[in-house]
Amino acid sequence: MNKNTKINALLLVVVAALAVLPLALGLGDGEKEPFTGADAQAETAITEIDPDYEPWFSPLYEPPSGEIESALFALQAALGAGVLAYYFGLRRGRRQGELRATAGQERRGADGGAEEPTVRKA
Repeated sequence: MNKNTKINALLLVVVAALAVLPLALGLGDGEKEPFTGADAQAETAITEIDPDYEPWFSPLYEPPSGEIESALFALQAALGAGVLAYYFGLRRGRRQGELRATAGQERRGADGGAEEPTVRKA
């Protein structure tokens, strides 16, 4: 196994552990909604500190349920990941194209600039 394969395997184990450990250790068992987002937790904390607090803004769109909100968030994350993957793939492709072009020029320069004539048959 080469070094990159070992690093990739280790990263997969770490990601799996981060996903499974909170569930296995029972973190958040005593809470009403154990795995809510930071926004909901902040809202709860502010309401406990100051029950008369009025938010400055209201959301533009309030999904009808938590499942739809989660689905929209996952869609947003997937679109962002797709845009990033496209960008980095495009950059890598351009770099590989430049390297191939440079290598082709060097090869032609080593031959004295003369290319082998092509023979066409009629």
